[in-house]
Amino acid sequence: MRTIRVGNLRFGGKALALIAGPCVIEGREPCVAIARRLAAWARRREVPLVFKASYDKANRTSVGSYRGPGLEAGLDILAEVREVTGLPVLTDIHGPEQAAAVARVADILQIPAFLARQTDLLVAAGETGKVVNIKKAQYMAPWDIRHAVAKVESTGNRRILLTERGASFGYNQLVADMRSLLVMRELGYPVVFDATHSVQRPGGAGAHSGGDGKWAPALARAAVATGCDGVFLETHLNPAEALSDRENCIPFAGLDRLWRQLVAIHGVVR
Repeated sequence: MRTIRVGNLRFGGKALALIAGPCVIEGREPCVAIARRLAAWARRREVPLVFKASYDKANRTSVGSYRGPGLEAGLDILAEVREVTGLPVLTDIHGPEQAAAVARVADILQIPAFLARQTDLLVAAGETGKVVNIKKAQYMAPWDIRHAVAKVESTGNRRILLTERGASFGYNQLVADMRSLLVMRELGYPVVFDATHSVQRPGGAGAHSGGDGKWAPALARAAVATGCDGVFLETHLNPAEALSDRENCIPFAGLDRLWRQLVAIHGVVR
């Protein structure tokens, strides 16, 4: 299996990697504040950490939902995060025209799950030469992710991560099939498990998506026991006040305990 290097850390190596941060950029000060807290914690615990946050949540349930500061302002904030913390940064792109601009700031370009079949988007991301994290669509079988991989590979870019984030299971429900981690890993790329989106209830709270965040730690432990290469967790200093995915994210205060559990499990499995 390929080892994908991002800054000073690696996906697919011996160490378990972590992608963590708020769902959406809620402003410069809140974003930089949680990034600083995460960076200090990661240095203390020697966590291979990538900071994540979206400048635009283009797939919110309601037209009135908070989406973020937008491309230009959001990238400016992410550039500051990268500068003041030294952490590599991941963020989403939603259209091919965004790829080049985002690649000037972000270390990893993420393809949102709903867009995992969009050929032009995948090709544009691949052409930047940056690491591309493809989130497997909720409607996609794990063996079908190979087509999305092939689209990125068509550009000559083989710096690819694959992320499982649950599969549709009836209305407003997702289920996490741990077999998908093993199926996708057979493609030869590191596999990440998105614990907080896997407990999401898409559109399940009426005007926004709900979720069962209390189950996210258990699913993360199960995924690491199955054998993933990284874990994706959305976290917030005060989840009750989060402007997106507040029902699913893990409180920053509980992150250390969970991470120690995941590392212990990873040590047994690997």
